[in-house]
Amino acid sequence: MIRICTSLANAGYDVELVGRSHKNSKPLSKKSFQQKRFAIGPDKGKMMYLLFWIRLFFYLLFQKADALCAIDLDTILPVYFVSRIRRIKRVYDAHELFTEMQEVVTRPREKKMWDWIEKVTVPNFPVGYTIGECYADVFREKYDVQYSIVRNATILRPFSIPPKPDKYILYQGAVNVGRCFEFLIPAMQHIEMPLIICGAGNFYDEAVMLTKQYKLEHKITFKGYVPPQELKTITEKAWVGITLFEAVGPSNRLSMANRFFDYMHSGVPQLCMAYPEYERVNANFELAYLIEEPNIDNIAKALSTLIYDESYHRKLQDNAMKAREVYNWQEEEIRLLKVYENLFA
Repeated sequence: MIRICTSLANAGYDVELVGRSHKNSKPLSKKSFQQKRFAIGPDKGKMMYLLFWIRLFFYLLFQKADALCAIDLDTILPVYFVSRIRRIKRVYDAHELFTEMQEVVTRPREKKMWDWIEKVTVPNFPVGYTIGECYADVFREKYDVQYSIVRNATILRPFSIPPKPDKYILYQGAVNVGRCFEFLIPAMQHIEMPLIICGAGNFYDEAVMLTKQYKLEHKITFKGYVPPQELKTITEKAWVGITLFEAVGPSNRLSMANRFFDYMHSGVPQLCMAYPEYERVNANFELAYLIEEPNIDNIAKALSTLIYDESYHRKLQDNAMKAREVYNWQEEEIRLLKVYENLFA
């Protein structure tokens, strides 16, 4: 969201990013756009959503705006109703196939609610963009909407690969259910290189317990939330990156993770799932070891190859450095700005 809002602000738009604060939220840093947070009592669950939607609805109702953009399905209802009441333009920014996320598809009552919200709203958002071709195809087939593709690619900056005397494996991102920690952590029994996990989420405590269960505390380090600049340095010095998802719902199988681009832009070979978006990139620039199924044996075998086959590692590293010239925010920004140029034409 910082990249999107910054690009729009640099293009001359007056932008405000609205969200909610968590109990452990860090202070907002100054940006080229405005920022607003709501303090909501509950941190999760239906009551949290209800209170957030009410706050967001009344806030948007009285703010000066020419267009409102909903970020994923969990903000779409207030944006939809306010934009209709005020007769202003609306845009949908879909980072997920929300109704097909693992957290939703495994809970039938919640899925029924989100399916209803999607069916009511998305067909009334003819203008939008999403993170990959697979997601765009789903929205077109389900709701006959033609969404542009704006990948969450990293900003291209001058970079050369630094020396890496202390080699380590890196996972960066949300430590959530469906990110394969129940396979990755026990697989580390067979790997001598340390693993650093940067991030927090709904599987964090379980991941820590798994590490203790397998007596791997000497090999796996949990850093929790890491500020972006510090994370950038950690990523650049990593030997291998991890991009794993279980295909419990189509949202994971058709996804395009931010970390995939972060590893790419740091020239870090990665272990990744053989899902369509990653296969498409890997066909052009082989920069990842792709596995069909996440399990302990497959992960251990892949990590061993990435660690010990130096010529293979060097090939993936070189290809990542080439791919970053093609897959970067400067290219994606062009399509983003085109969406808003057309919206206001």
